[in-house]
Amino acid sequence: MAPAYTGPTMEETRVKTNNDETGLAGDLRSWLSHLGSTGRVAVVREHVKLKHQLAAIAKRLDGEQAAFFPAPDGHAMPVVSGFMSRRGWIAEAMGVRESDLLAAFRKASDNPLPWREVASAEAPCQQVVTRDIDLHAALPIPTHSEHDNGPYITAGLVIARNPVTGIQNVSINRIQVHAKDRMAILMLPRHLHAFYQAAEAKGEALDVAVVIGADPLTLLASQAISPIDHDELEIAGALHGAPLPVVKCVTSEVRVPARAEIVIEGKLLPKVREPEGPFGEFPKYYSAREEREVIQVTAITHRESPLFHTIVPAEMEHLLLGAIPREATLLALLQRSHPGVSDVHLSIGGVGRYHLHVKFKKKREGEAKNVILCAFGAHYDLKQVTVVDDDVDVHDPLQVEWAVATRFQADRDLVVIAGAQGSVLDPSTTVGMEMPGGAPPPAHMQGISAKMGIDATRPVVYHEHVFTKVKVPGEDTVDLAAEITTGATVDWSSMQVVR
Repeated sequence: MAPAYTGPTMEETRVKTNNDETGLAGDLRSWLSHLGSTGRVAVVREHVKLKHQLAAIAKRLDGEQAAFFPAPDGHAMPVVSGFMSRRGWIAEAMGVRESDLLAAFRKASDNPLPWREVASAEAPCQQVVTRDIDLHAALPIPTHSEHDNGPYITAGLVIARNPVTGIQNVSINRIQVHAKDRMAILMLPRHLHAFYQAAEAKGEALDVAVVIGADPLTLLASQAISPIDHDELEIAGALHGAPLPVVKCVTSEVRVPARAEIVIEGKLLPKVREPEGPFGEFPKYYSAREEREVIQVTAITHRESPLFHTIVPAEMEHLLLGAIPREATLLALLQRSHPGVSDVHLSIGGVGRYHLHVKFKKKREGEAKNVILCAFGAHYDLKQVTVVDDDVDVHDPLQVEWAVATRFQADRDLVVIAGAQGSVLDPSTTVGMEMPGGAPPPAHMQGISAKMGIDATRPVVYHEHVFTKVKVPGEDTVDLAAEITTGATVDWSSMQVVR
């Protein structure tokens, strides 16, 4: 086996802002070093197969340990997966308590820090520059799911500049590597796609960079729900507590995180489409094979002895990266109209996108239904919203189900909205809409969804203790360590305690 990573410690990579130590300032390696020092990195044997086997092992370790794969398929470059697969780990990387996670992310989103540009000589991600491109030889790119159409980059930050304003956008897109120097990319109708459409309308290519092996906070920032022309790398700086060091690409004006492991530089070609898919997506189903936009690769830059990061689709690292920034945005939007909202949670059973649980202190009847409608207007992906009282932990599915079981009646507390926009990756939205020959419906017909709201709040006024949650006095404060006699047993014949 390869030796354990011996990079800098967490303390060596922390930064000082206003004389306080805040968050991680370093790179992916500093975070992995910290996880490894606390038993949260599993070093897998060498020569694991890149096709399916690597993903299978990472999936089995999901949420328990990150997986480090030395020499996968004999490749010189190791692979890592799963280093953000628990909510508590993400809070730990941010330097906050788990209960403060959404507030801290929202504060960073609202107070971005402009990045700091450094010279190429100061950028580890440009220590090695390759222009003779062979992606399959250069990078250990896994094939994840059973029916995936080949190897995919799943943890690449795609960075592009608005061709009109020059302001950057950062997103994570699935990218199929289907040739030595070409990659097909899925772009949903968001900011990157808008940039591409503007360039394509003028017959121009759009410069892009695909960043692999970014630090955990920059990965998280890439998923912020921000207006167009708000650079997510500035949110990353706010999460770090200091401007993020960036460097100009060697073949374009795009700026990338200087401390990343690998950068693939290229151009999104105008008027070019090539087949992409099927691919196992976050809803835990496959998306169809379709004609997609194409990146022509112009250069690969990386650190000396780089590390490749892959995300196993539809598992915890994938779901949490999408869920937490959405939760922070939804909480802020709901609180503007409904101050009684105190917490939200996108459930993992709802793939971190579709099912929202809202904690709410209701003062008037009917308010919970307004909260439901407000949530549906805040993000089109939402398919089901459940509102519960402030005595329910929205992060505990058992408590949420208990509230629905005891405080909800379908004939008066159910809200159904038909024919609304939903997620185009939700396969249930296209049932019964197949075109001749089994082809998927055209884009304008995809993602039409019904929305369901559940008001699982108790009445504002109720008789005596009918809706009072049963509680034993002292249950939250009892100190079991002080109350239980360690090492004691019982002589069951005499009922005497034996110490």
